[in-house]
Order: sequence, then C-alpha cells, then structure tokens
Amino acid sequence: MKPRLLALLLALPAIAFAADGPAPSREHFAPKGMEASYHDYHYTPVLKVGEMVIVSGIPAAHGDTYEEKVRNLFRALERHLQEAGASLADVVELTSFHPGATDSAAFNAEFARFAPIHHEFFPDHYPAWSAVGTTALLMPTAVVELRAVAIIGSGKAPRADIARPAPRPADPAN
Repeated sequence: MKPRLLALLLALPAIAFAADGPAPSREHFAPKGMEASYHDYHYTPVLKVGEMVIVSGIPAAHGDTYEEKVRNLFRALERHLQEAGASLADVVELTSFHPGATDSAAFNAEFARFAPIHHEFFPDHYPAWSAVGTTALLMPTAVVELRAVAIIGSGKAPRADIARPAPRPADPAN
C-alpha cells in the first residue's frame, strides 16, 4: 500500500471523531398526528443529525389497494422529510421491508408492483436501496414498511456517470 494512502487511512478515525469542532446538532421531529410515537412509544419518527435526516419505518397501511398504500407511503415519506428540511431528492438510502416476500418468486412479483411506484417518486438519481423480505410488520394492515436516510442539499446537483447496459437477451424458457 502506498505510504500516503496508508497515512490517510490511519488518520480517518481521528478526523471523523475530532473533538476540535462543535458536535453536530441532534433534532427530533414528529409529523402532526405522530407525537405519540415519541412520547408513548419512545422512538423518533424523524431524526436530524447535522445535515443527515433519518426517517424511521413508515408502514404502507393506508389505502384500499396495494398500489394506493405504497403511494401513500411515499407521500408520507415526503412529509416526514419536509419536517427536517429535506426532500425526496435528498434521499441517499432506502430500506424496504416486505412481509409478502415468502420466497424469491413472491418477492419478484411484489417487486414488479413496488418498483414502478418507487420510480414515480424517484424518477432519476436513485438512492441506494435494500429490499428485505420479512415475516411480519408491527402494523398488521401494512403491505410494506420503508425507512430512509437523506442528506439535506445532496439532491441539488446529483451526478450519475453510469453507462446504460446492453439489452438483456430474451429468456429462451419463455
């Protein structure tokens, strides 16, 4: 390893945890109607640390259809982010939890329904995203739950220098 790179890697912990400057602010937010989350259930729906915004899991439970529930979920995410001064464009990471994903085939079928709605709210400069199959969610009527991390201002000038892949060959099994 090159000496300059090694020196930088060894210095990173000291740089990251330097006590020279002020500690980042830590602000707790609860969108209107969610105050009980903080006071009764002891969690913060939206936490802002410096310019980072962490949104706790939002269940997709409101609506008559799967698609309506998921769209309402993303609208709720947008409101949660706005509480802390962030926007959907500032989202850098998503984690979605899918209780209906009992096997890979079921997961792919649900993902085929979820992904187009995700694309409505994230049409470009996509966040990192982990989709996780799970056995249950706390809210029994929820079809999915979503948590997010945003960095305020990061959506103002995003870049994606990722080449479009060649089309995939047709599946001979079909």
